[in-house]
Amino acid sequence: MKKPLTPAEALNKAAAYCTLCERCTSEVTSKLTQWGIEPSEQIKIVERLQQEGFIDEERYCRAFVNDKVRFNRWGRIKITASLREKILPADAIRKAVNNIDSEQYTQSLMEVIESKRRELKGKDDIASQQKIIRHAASRGYEPALVIRSIKYKGDEMDF
Repeated sequence: MKKPLTPAEALNKAAAYCTLCERCTSEVTSKLTQWGIEPSEQIKIVERLQQEGFIDEERYCRAFVNDKVRFNRWGRIKITASLREKILPADAIRKAVNNIDSEQYTQSLMEVIESKRRELKGKDDIASQQKIIRHAASRGYEPALVIRSIKYKGDEMDF
């Protein structure tokens, strides 16, 4: 059995954990709990990390939003829900989501739509259109935006 960490060791280990990538308070607290640190010590460690700039909720939200739009092709709804799960301040979430580059967001949505269309092997019937809309909505894109992004020409879809 490993010997328990002292608060000073836990602080150093948590700081190293935060330097790997952006972390939020809930992630660090979860890690401290895993390491067997008492809740009263966890609060002190998290406060110290925030004071020293290792944890910054707004910076975390911006990085999270940017990564999810660029790499995971997530929409605003899914991003917002994920950030809320991490118990982040509503203002920080709102600010980060509102600062999404609209051109990049639209491009990401179009890539999701095009990918699903290819997967359906070019079928342009109503059922395929509905599948594309559901798929994009499941990725967190606003249904109204998805529908606007798909223009109908008779029975054909035009992207």
